Amino acid sequence: MKVLSLASIALAAVLFSCCGAAFGASCTTTECHAPIAALKYPHSPVKEGDCSPCHTQKGKEHPVKGAKSFELTAKGAALCKDCHDVPGQKRVVHAPVKEGDCASCHQPHGASNRFLLDVGEDRSKLCFNCHDAAPFKVKFMHGPAAVGSCNTCHDPHASAENRLMKGPTRTICLGCHADFATQLKQATFVHSPVSKDPCTACHDPHGSAVEMFLKVKSPDLCVGCHAKIGKQIAQVKVPHKPMLEKGSCSNCHSAHFSKAKKLLSGSEMEVCLSCHVKGKAGNLRDIQAEIKDKKFLHGPLQKGSCSACHDPHGSDNTRLLRGKYPEDLYAPYQDGLYDACLKCHDRNLLRFPETTIYTKFRNGNRNLHIVHVKIRKGRTCRVCHEPHASDGEKLINKDGARFGDWKIPINFVVNGTGGSCAPGCHKPFSYDRQSPVKYN
Repeated sequence: MKVLSLASIALAAVLFSCCGAAFGASCTTTECHAPIAALKYPHSPVKEGDCSPCHTQKGKEHPVKGAKSFELTAKGAALCKDCHDVPGQKRVVHAPVKEGDCASCHQPHGASNRFLLDVGEDRSKLCFNCHDAAPFKVKFMHGPAAVGSCNTCHDPHASAENRLMKGPTRTICLGCHADFATQLKQATFVHSPVSKDPCTACHDPHGSAVEMFLKVKSPDLCVGCHAKIGKQIAQVKVPHKPMLEKGSCSNCHSAHFSKAKKLLSGSEMEVCLSCHVKGKAGNLRDIQAEIKDKKFLHGPLQKGSCSACHDPHGSDNTRLLRGKYPEDLYAPYQDGLYDACLKCHDRNLLRFPETTIYTKFRNGNRNLHIVHVKIRKGRTCRVCHEPHASDGEKLINKDGARFGDWKIPINFVVNGTGGSCAPGCHKPFSYDRQSPVKYN
């Protein structure tokens, strides 16, 4: 650095005291403060060549080796407020603003980017000087957080909202997720947290180790509210497979809103048959093919309900049934063993050997249901009836029930007061409610 003569120093002092802007311009053209002039975004006083709004001379000579001959006109935020509106008048104030430490984020002379910042749109390096960077290095990052655009959601100075949010959390989220906002208005059913709680009730706004920035994986997240279902799926002997697969609850339900009840992603049958169809992995039956174009549907299916008989989350019974039902083809009737069917069908059907009211499948008053079921090799309901759909009345299976490699034919025929059958399990028999048939 060149040593300035006493005469030049004296001249500088005079110039500064009488015309600060002119002297300020000289500060950035000398070898001492030349780098300030090269800043891409200079502070307005610097750009105007006026150092006096911030600096005042306290000594006669400048520069002075080992000492300072200028001092700031004020300290901290008091220096800035003469030109800038004072931030921090709202309920929540950013710590540096509260402490009056503007220079912790802003460069006082100028910077390489707007707002006197040494960082661009990616503010993460600046923010991580104070905030922990670890939560921002997870597998799945929210877009603004991933690119360091902290100010998209947060106000860097002060806010009326918690966490310096620029507005209510829901408003901030829907400001970007405009398509979601439109669909939400059109939805018939809305998940309670979506309508009542902020999005952050389920999602981490910065990022997560779980897809969709969920705070915890599903179903753990869901059962935090749906405790009864959580207890059920933790204890059942037969869990529904989608609950164990990736996506879990969301394999069937929409997490936010739906046009279908129970937030299903489609009608109940559409959701079920999307898996129970030919070509799906595993040993699932092709129920879609079984019921297609059938003349008679089981009552619940007529109403579009699979859950009337099957529990979609899990069950202690075979095939996710809501009540007990024998797995074997032969099972003598016992109380409770056929609850899956008798939940809807009258239990008296299998209680009285003689009846005139509880079934039409009788020879005179003799209850032929009991004849078939309450014996040592009692036939289960599915030997004669299809549980989903059939082309035969009373859901009688025209093709027959599977008996190993063979299908047992039923050959059932109905007439006015009775009927007949010629199944593969016994010789042809007929029955009549009014004129009982005598069997040899």
